[in-house]
Formats: sequence, C-alpha cells, structure tokens
Amino acid sequence: MFMNSVNYFELLKLAAPETIVVVAAVVVLAVDLLVMREQPLRCRFVLGAAISCLGCVAAIFWMANNHAHANFPDGAGFLVVNPLTQLVKQILLVLTIFTAALSLESKFTEHVGEYFALLLFATVGMMFLVSSEDILMIFIALELTSLSLYILTAFNKRNVRSAEAALKYFLFGGMSAAFTLFGLSLLYGLSGATNLGQIAVALKATGWDPLLVVALVMTVIGFGFKIAAVPFHLWAPDAYQGAPTPSAALIASGSKLASFFILAKVMTLGFAGMEGSGAWRDFVRGWVPLLAMLATASMIVGNLAAIAQSSVRRLLAYSAIAHAGYVLLAVLANRAEAMPSLLYYLTTYGLTVIGAFGVVSVVEERAGDDSISAFAGLSRREPVLSFCMLVFMLSLAGIPPLAGFFAKFYVFASAIGGDPENLGLLWLVILAIAMSAVSLYYYLQVLKRIYVTDAAGSAPAGRAPVSAQVVLGMLALGVVALGCAPGLLLDKLQAAVKAAGF
Repeated sequence: MFMNSVNYFELLKLAAPETIVVVAAVVVLAVDLLVMREQPLRCRFVLGAAISCLGCVAAIFWMANNHAHANFPDGAGFLVVNPLTQLVKQILLVLTIFTAALSLESKFTEHVGEYFALLLFATVGMMFLVSSEDILMIFIALELTSLSLYILTAFNKRNVRSAEAALKYFLFGGMSAAFTLFGLSLLYGLSGATNLGQIAVALKATGWDPLLVVALVMTVIGFGFKIAAVPFHLWAPDAYQGAPTPSAALIASGSKLASFFILAKVMTLGFAGMEGSGAWRDFVRGWVPLLAMLATASMIVGNLAAIAQSSVRRLLAYSAIAHAGYVLLAVLANRAEAMPSLLYYLTTYGLTVIGAFGVVSVVEERAGDDSISAFAGLSRREPVLSFCMLVFMLSLAGIPPLAGFFAKFYVFASAIGGDPENLGLLWLVILAIAMSAVSLYYYLQVLKRIYVTDAAGSAPAGRAPVSAQVVLGMLALGVVALGCAPGLLLDKLQAAVKAAGF
C-alpha cells in the first residue's frame, strides 16, 4: 500500500506540467461559466486567453526549474521524462500560448470557456504523446489530442464550412485511428510487449514476418493521416479552410510537431533494425523506402496543388503537405544527429504558420473571405501586417537569413551528412530542393498581391487590432531571430538529445 502511494505520488510529480495545464483548463471553464457569462464577448476571450497563457507559462516554469529524468513505471515507457521530452513540451506550450493570443479578437463562438478548455486539453494530449514510449499510451494520447481537435474544428457554428471540415476531419481521423490501432495491436501480438524498445528486441529475434509487414504498413498509414502526408492528406485542405483560425493554427503547428516527434520515435525505436534502404534504384524492404515514397508524393503533390489555389488557407494547407515531405527527410536520416534538425524545423515552421494564419484571420475578418485577391494593396492599409506576412512567406519558402532557410538546410544536411549509407537519399534531397524552388512561386503570388497590386475600390478601411499586431510582430521577430541566430534553439535541442541518449 505504501509503495503504491509512493508510486502515484511520483507519477503526479512527473506529470506536474500536464496537471497544471488541466487545472488551467478547468479554471478557464469555471470562470467563464460562473463569472463571465453575461460579460461582453471580447472580455471573455481576453480573460480566457489570459488564464490559458498563465497556465502554459506556469507549466513551462515548472519544467525549467525541475530537471527530472525518469521512466515511469521503471522502463515501461508510459511516461518518459528527460531533457528532450521536457524541451519539446515547452515548445508545444509556447505554440499554444501564441494560438491562444490569436484568439483575443475572435468572435466565432459564444462558448468561450469550452473553446479554451479544449485548446488546453489538446495540448495536454500532445504533451503526453511526446512523453510516451509505450504503444498503449501513444494511442490514448493520440485520441485525446484528436478528439479535442475535431471539436475545435467545428467550433464556428456560423460557418457551414466549419461543420463540413470537422466531419471530414473526424471521418478521416477515425479511419486513421483504426489503422493505427490495428498496426499497434499486431506489433503487440508479434512481440508480446508494448514498450517500443522491447518490441524492437523481439522483432529482431523473429525477423521479417508477413504480419510484421502488415503491422508496419498499417502503422505508417495511421501516422500518415496525422502528419497529412500524401495520399493521406485529403482532410487537410478542408480542415485548414473551414476551422476557426486559432484551431487551424494549432493543427498546423503543435499537432504536427507532436505527430512527427512520435512518428520518429516509433520508427527509430520500435522498428529499429527494420530500416531497409531508400537508395535510388536500390530499395531494400523496410520502413525507410516506405517513408521515402510518402515524402516524394507529399513534396510533389503539395507544391503543385498549392499553385492552383485561390484561397490562402488552402494554399497553406497544401504547403503544409509539402513541408511534411521535407520533414520526413529528417526521420529518414535515422540518426541521433537528425533529431535536433527535425525539431528545429517543426518549431520554426510552427511559429511561422501560426503567424501566417494570424494575418489571414485579420484580412478575412475585414474582407469577408481568404482569397488571394483579398490581400491586394494590403501594404498600403496595414504596413505592419504586410511586413509580418513578408517574413512568414519568405521563411516558408526557405529564403535566407530567415529561420525557414536554416531549417531546410539542417534537414537536408542531416539526410546526406557524414554517413556514406545515407548518400542513397541524395535523390530525395535533390527533389526537395527542386520543389522548394517551385514553392517560391506561390508564396510570391501572395506577396505580389500585398505589395504590387492596387487595392480594389471596395477594400475595407481601418487598422488591425493592436493586440494582433503585437502578437504577429513577436512571431515575425522570432522567425528572424531564429534565422539570424539558429544556435539559440539548435544548441538547446542538441544538448537535450545528447542528455536523453536518443
């Protein structure tokens, strides 16, 4: 009895950051329902965002001052706390803070408390996800995150596109959950274990088996939906376009970071020894050639489809699909040195895409739609927002000295660096560089409307809210700073990966 109480106390201590965020979710829900229900909508959003951000800051402060290193229960992987998982969770909380800050001027719902509570619950799911090395806990955390995001996507009841997007997201997500569950259950059946490390040991002993091939394919399909890789991307354009802006920003940033991180863990730890080869015209059975095909399809389809878009939200969606292909290069590198590159890419991309959605939100609120034509002449009306969008678009395109350039550089370098065996991925890096050049075209189309095209006579007048300009300015400054001094983040990531022994 005493031992059990000690174990639960240790578990609560290790899960303190998640507990703090859950408490913040309960508080924001209670305050809105019991105290703020009759107050103006903007006051409710401001207070809700303030409580949410305070909870996230408190969780970050706890992790910064409690350098725990544990695997609870011992070696089981249900909750792995080390410098790497702590740092990734801090990054997730920072992305959530900016997402909540984007909601300050929102008017899409009167259920403010429920909205911020779900935002925080989704974050808790992502935090548990990155701390898991057990397939049961991974699936539970995935479902907590997914269910919260489904509801957040449907939160704008005044927009029929929101309901349609949520329904598609839910249906595709349910299908992906089924594939993930089948794949993970087969892994358990083949190995008799739920811990990723123990699964890898058992699979090495048994070798390739037809059921193992099915398990690998199903697991990749399940995670392919989560990261919106082609051909499992069909939900993304509608979700990005129909969801409320903060919800879409969280799906594009925090959700993608957590999903890619756990995908890298599952592949490199759970399927260790089953890599195969993705070398040009020399494929060998394994997860590397499988992910290489997904990366190729994602880069080509994402970039070419983005060219044809007239909606900036859908353009960002197809851009996200292309970026998923780029990030997969870091997973394919299958080296400890590639993990900092992967996390640096996802962090800078998350900050950039949140900022881009923030600018789109302001323009959409004024013009009534998110078409590229609605951005015409924006530089004359909103110089601050226009400059921020310039930074975000050029960073997504990979133009130096912005963070997006160095993110791609580090990922591409990790895919072909040092190890002669990885030179087989050179063909994929060349394709990624070519597709990055293609992406510059559609990013410049948006900037051309902003800086070159004259505004229509019916263009809305008035300035963007000061809060929006401050938040977007901070995001743009962060993108520039991480580009000019990438070591600010990369050094911490490298130290965390080394300390965690990944």
